[in-house]
Amino acid sequence: MGMALSRDRLISHLLTTRLAGDVATSREWNLRNYARFARRDPDVLFGLDPLGAWTEAELLALMARRCGVSPDRYHRQGQDTIDPELTADALERLAEVLGETAAAKGGVLLGTGHPSRLLRMYDAFGRALRAAGCAMRTPARGARFTMHTPEGPRRRGLDYRRHVGVLVVYEGPASNNQNEARRSTGEPTHTHSPQPVRIALAALAESGETPPDLVIGDHGWICGAGRLGVPAAGFADSNDPAVFVAEEEGQVAVSVPIDDGLRPDCYRLPTAYVLQLAGLSQ
Repeated sequence: MGMALSRDRLISHLLTTRLAGDVATSREWNLRNYARFARRDPDVLFGLDPLGAWTEAELLALMARRCGVSPDRYHRQGQDTIDPELTADALERLAEVLGETAAAKGGVLLGTGHPSRLLRMYDAFGRALRAAGCAMRTPARGARFTMHTPEGPRRRGLDYRRHVGVLVVYEGPASNNQNEARRSTGEPTHTHSPQPVRIALAALAESGETPPDLVIGDHGWICGAGRLGVPAAGFADSNDPAVFVAEEEGQVAVSVPIDDGLRPDCYRLPTAYVLQLAGLSQ
């Protein structure tokens, strides 16, 4: 890969790109989602069934500690932050998990609710793990289902188009005809839903296969997997309290605090850093 990436260079990149530091996610948005989580709003639970009560005050304290948002309960609007040191710490924990999975040649399932932003990163992880001897699991390819969204029920499809097999939700057709459905599958879509990973894991079970040794993803992909007892690790923004609660409660192995809505090239250096530490650089 060339010259080794240092932690200092990673921190500098996180701050320059605003993957961490002064991030674009507003304080109002963060606090609104913490309040919704405290009310057990399904749209922000990501499939998690929290073990604790999690009041708004407890969530703010947790997010300050695990993500680096301001702990000041009187700070109600404007800028909020992600601590780049916490991001670096979590990326290093993720590298450890990937290294252990690669050493064991484990089965890996990759899925993302942020296909327009994070797909290249997951694709790089998948290629490196496959090169190390891991089996990439791609269950339920071509599955069609009705997804419950904030806008109401929507037809969706579960599939992948990249060779390594990062599962993504696509805008689905109205038709139930499989041939017609495959021809008319729409664009990848953003989702927080745990339905996709539940469908994927159920397909593995129905075919008599074992669950993956690791699910890598975000949003409902890792919270949904963790809730079902499948080891999971991935990424979350400062307005995604469910992922950090899941890690705090031991349902998710690693949650990396990072702005998950930036240009795909912004994630190239953090990806390389993780693969370098995991001994998986190609």
